[in-house]
Amino acid sequence: MAGDSRFYRVELEELAHSFGLDFYPVEFEVVPPSFMTEVAVYGLPVRMPHWSFGVRYIHQLVQHEMGHSRIFEVVYPGNPGHAFLANNNSDMDNTLVCAHVLGHADFSKNNELFRRVHKQVGARIVDMAANHARRIEAAIERHGQEHVELVLDAALSLEQHIDVNQSLSRARYSDLDQVSEDPLADTFVRRFDTLPGAGSGEEPEQEEQPSIATPPRPEQDLLWFIAQYAPDMEDWERDIFLAVREESFYFYPVFACQIMNEGWASYWHARLLREASFLPHDLYVDAMKTHSDVVRPTAGDKQIALNINPYHLGFSIWDRFIEAHGIEQARAIMQSEDDFGFVRNHLDADLADELNIFVYDAKKNGEVKVTDNEIHHLHEAILSPKFNFGAPRVCATEIGVDGSLELSHEHGIDGRGLDAERGQKVIDYIHRVWRRPVTMHTVDASGKSTTLEAGKAAA
Repeated sequence: MAGDSRFYRVELEELAHSFGLDFYPVEFEVVPPSFMTEVAVYGLPVRMPHWSFGVRYIHQLVQHEMGHSRIFEVVYPGNPGHAFLANNNSDMDNTLVCAHVLGHADFSKNNELFRRVHKQVGARIVDMAANHARRIEAAIERHGQEHVELVLDAALSLEQHIDVNQSLSRARYSDLDQVSEDPLADTFVRRFDTLPGAGSGEEPEQEEQPSIATPPRPEQDLLWFIAQYAPDMEDWERDIFLAVREESFYFYPVFACQIMNEGWASYWHARLLREASFLPHDLYVDAMKTHSDVVRPTAGDKQIALNINPYHLGFSIWDRFIEAHGIEQARAIMQSEDDFGFVRNHLDADLADELNIFVYDAKKNGEVKVTDNEIHHLHEAILSPKFNFGAPRVCATEIGVDGSLELSHEHGIDGRGLDAERGQKVIDYIHRVWRRPVTMHTVDASGKSTTLEAGKAAA
């Protein structure tokens, strides 16, 4: 891109390779801040049109105007990777950002979760998302804005409800999925029946086979399940659900590895700048000041932070680990773990105390009370919002003979109660595309059992 030399891109890439960083080519593009905000909110430079992205854009814009948020760069992993830099960044900012992006590129190419997901989704995510957008625009022309928006409402309300342990191109259930609760017991019975004298010599009556249950077991991949089994869905509606699912697969590693990934990129931008003898002294000093701001635990002039800064936490864990165990062991961890293993295995009580991490209770009157600093409780406080892609674990459990859909919120697993009002909206969205009664069994925020319904006739 034009202007690469102003932030030493070629030199930084050569230096990164000399330290063993391994990454796909990265295409850098300098864009206006308004475009940066747009791609940060939409998640991709071109994406399916929906009103919810406009709401997020306004929120991000307000945060920026209030001085609570500044976007230096937006990075999309892939082959090639894409990085957008704001044109109001200084040369110093973009030099640091370039080094930071190379750390991200190394992480996304070599981390196992990223590799596994990108192998299925494909390396050209921007092209894939643009293709989805074109297909949805074509659906709008054929079926109308309102109809398409109703389907997108339902699909995007479930965008976190995927199962990355399944294949992106998984097939519908087969008879092989319909096994008894104890297949070993069935095998024993069949062998016993073949023993001499075991039978009466008469042809046994053929028992009526039970109908096959769908799903054969609780199914958490709701986008896939609805696309495959909604009784009256049209093909173009199923296509929208599967497009949203494909994009959610792409974003999952970014979410599940945020602390590791931002920490790794921050470690490498600091190290590359420190070793970059080609940088003018003044630019280096200014860049390291910006680095200190990026990885600081607090915002502005606050003395304490009530939210975890993933840059600060990730950088602190990597910096201490590499100092103690070396870069090769760090790379092995980077390749094999996600945030769950990284935090549980490498954030110990001493580092948590050094970083002043604690669990707290905030009251409506503004009073904040520290409630816990036991290391395992700290782990869970940091990681619980990341469980199940940050969403309640809801599974499809049964399709009734009338085509009705039963859902169950597995609150015992995710430890969350549902906001009943928001949950009801999602059930209403699902009913619009399922077009038969939908019921979900859950607990509310206070732990009380409740049932949410849509489409059932009044008694």
